[in-house]
Amino acid sequence: MFRGVCPRVNSCGSFWVLSLLVFAVSVIGVDAYSCHEVRTAFQLRQVGPLHRVPETPGTDVDLLVCKHQGPSCCTRKMEESYQFAVKRETLHNIHSYSYELEHLISGHSDAFQDMFQYLLSFSQGHLSSLLEGTYSSLSRHALPHVNQLFSSLSLYLRGANVSVEAAVHQFFNNIFPLAYTRLINPGIEGSMMVGSEMSDCLRMIRQDVNPFGPHPAVMAHELAGALGAGRQLGLALEEGLEVMNATEHASLSKECVKGLVKMVYCSHCRGLTLIKPCVGYCLNVMRGCLASVSELDQPWRRYTSLLEQLTQAMAGHHSLELALLGVRGHVNEALLYAQLHGPLITATVDKVCGLSTGEPTSMQPTSPEVTTSTMTSSSPLPSAAPSRPLPEQWPAQLAHLRSSFPLKPSKNNKHSLRTLSREFLVHLQRYKSFFAALPEMLCEGENVVDDSTCWSGDGVVESYTGRVVGNGLHAQRQNPEVKVRSVDPAVAEVKERLENFNQETHEKFPKLGQMEAWDELGSGEIEEGSTTDCDDEDGCQSSGDGQEKNLHKEASSEGKPIGRQPGGKSPQENPSKPPSVRVIGGSPSASWARPWSLALLLSGLCSQWILF
Repeated sequence: MFRGVCPRVNSCGSFWVLSLLVFAVSVIGVDAYSCHEVRTAFQLRQVGPLHRVPETPGTDVDLLVCKHQGPSCCTRKMEESYQFAVKRETLHNIHSYSYELEHLISGHSDAFQDMFQYLLSFSQGHLSSLLEGTYSSLSRHALPHVNQLFSSLSLYLRGANVSVEAAVHQFFNNIFPLAYTRLINPGIEGSMMVGSEMSDCLRMIRQDVNPFGPHPAVMAHELAGALGAGRQLGLALEEGLEVMNATEHASLSKECVKGLVKMVYCSHCRGLTLIKPCVGYCLNVMRGCLASVSELDQPWRRYTSLLEQLTQAMAGHHSLELALLGVRGHVNEALLYAQLHGPLITATVDKVCGLSTGEPTSMQPTSPEVTTSTMTSSSPLPSAAPSRPLPEQWPAQLAHLRSSFPLKPSKNNKHSLRTLSREFLVHLQRYKSFFAALPEMLCEGENVVDDSTCWSGDGVVESYTGRVVGNGLHAQRQNPEVKVRSVDPAVAEVKERLENFNQETHEKFPKLGQMEAWDELGSGEIEEGSTTDCDDEDGCQSSGDGQEKNLHKEASSEGKPIGRQPGGKSPQENPSKPPSVRVIGGSPSASWARPWSLALLLSGLCSQWILF
């Protein structure tokens, strides 16, 4: 009896054991298809509210983007959250790649403007020093006009609607009454008042009388050419910032957002939170999303080429620096010209403005006014006026005034314009193809994989088999992942504006493309001697490259004398005045050249005396 029951009991136990095993396997299977990993990724990436993620996969879910057969951890609400999240992440990635380029443009835009203002201040200080030391009789009334001139030049370099030629001619118009009454006819300044009809007449007829010779026109031409390149460079950098700003805020189409969700998040719906997209698949999606942005490639390449050419035109041969430093010499030459042609100018003014200065004053040639530390009155009376130099002595004094002052960077100026320009161009080389390379940059690194087991949008594959299209709108016709229906209007407007800017720049500067590029640009090395702190006693006379050595030679050969510190005074004697600078490897100092010039002048005078 017991033997009959025992077999039944054993068979019943086996049945219950098998049932428990089946139940355990089913529990494990349910846990394996839970949405725990999806919830974790949803929370870590801050996609949206966590309650939107189900605990377990659901079936027959009505999805719009991540459709697939089988259970899914996604819902319609999750897809909406994925669309917002992927759009935010993509724009953030674009900004992260464009930030360095934007910082390069904005940082150098500020640096160039700071350098321009330094050079303007430096040149203004030297011109003020000339007037105070050499033409002291008119310096007090002329300094406001100096400030006005350089203020106009500063506004011009910052992009304001100011004419360099008009500013220069207005400056000479304003100082003509001062030169006429204090240099040409120093005895009549008491009879003329500032703002009187006579002063207005002198200002109006200045360009017709031409009392300063060709120097105002030459000075205006040189400043307009050199400062024009600097001004256009500043405007170009501002235009580049506008392009970058529009690119960062470019809108992503609905088709693009769907393609991004399918590429980044649809794998999560199947519990595959660690799988990464295939490289070719990612390129198709990104090139479809950035098709409008990629259209900026060609205009941008031309734009960066313009930046190079403008920078070389401004700083390649020290053009802007020499033009600003030459202001002092041009004003000096203009005033000397007016003094040497005083009788003719006085006669013309008498006919036009009706001022009679008296026969002796108008008929006698006026001598150049020179103030030096060694010129003192020979009369024992302290109130006696200094004697005027004889006509034979004028050439020596003119040579003294025309001698160029040495060029040397200030010790406080660690960064020269040439060095700053070269640094900018070296960094700019890496961003010529930025808009064409942007999709590739977004599809590199840890975002994608190029080997087996990658995500193709529909499942896990060993490699992406779809056709990889190129950049631009035309190539997107064959894009299997994203449909490009139209051009982004905002990007199209930016492209048109950039093309117009390139065209206008070429029209303003037709000879930009003919300039030679810097040979050492690719190395990124800073030229020697350009920013090194060293004095004459430091042995820096022969340092620097050939460009720096020929700087003084270029200035003298072009007929652009740059007067020096008047009276031979050392700049250290007056700390309020800007320090003088010297060309490394330039002409010999005036300390030993002056005796030779005096000897030559004396020999010439002696030969003339013998002939007579």
